[in-house]
Amino acid sequence: RKGPGGLIPRATSPPQQTWLTVLRRELEFLGVTQILIGAICLCFGTIVFSVLDISDFDEEIFSSFKAGYPFWGAVLFAISGLLSIISEKKNGVYLVRGRLGANAVSSIAAGAGTVILILNLSNSWAYISQCEKIREDDSCFVVSFITEIVAMMLFLTILGFGSAMSLTIYGIGEEFKGDKVPDDRLYEELNIYSPIYSELEDKIEMSSPMGS
Repeated sequence: RKGPGGLIPRATSPPQQTWLTVLRRELEFLGVTQILIGAICLCFGTIVFSVLDISDFDEEIFSSFKAGYPFWGAVLFAISGLLSIISEKKNGVYLVRGRLGANAVSSIAAGAGTVILILNLSNSWAYISQCEKIREDDSCFVVSFITEIVAMMLFLTILGFGSAMSLTIYGIGEEFKGDKVPDDRLYEELNIYSPIYSELEDKIEMSSPMGS
């Protein structure tokens, strides 16, 4: 059908789905995921330190706990998750950049935590294999229990690493996109004001012969 003035309107194409738009929809979900991961890791660390006396066991068995990962890892995940949720609702520049920085730090912390937990697991499995061959007592049961907790924390840490990296990539993409916006707006303003400038030039040219 023809529109006003006999012009045929163009069919509007649906907006393109990019990875930035997909991540934008999942900002709150990823933030909640990070907070839950931090809360669970914090609970694991609190349970182990409150129930067990880790000084009675080999240092390698509780290496991740002695490094404090369940605590500082949980705090970093919680901070980045909170900033992700708040910045999704209040889109301030300081919040967006704070979210980017917090998730970048959480990504590094999750990578370090993954290495710490893998080393802890390898030492625990070696201890358990010796327990099954040499003796079976309460210490073997405790080490098996700790190994299961470390394995669950490793899974959660890998999940948190994926969430933090996704939010970091989204934040970097938004920063690059924000740098390009002023140039686009400048071109739009030039296109808007160019008819006005041309009209003023025509009036000046018409008035100059009359003045002479």
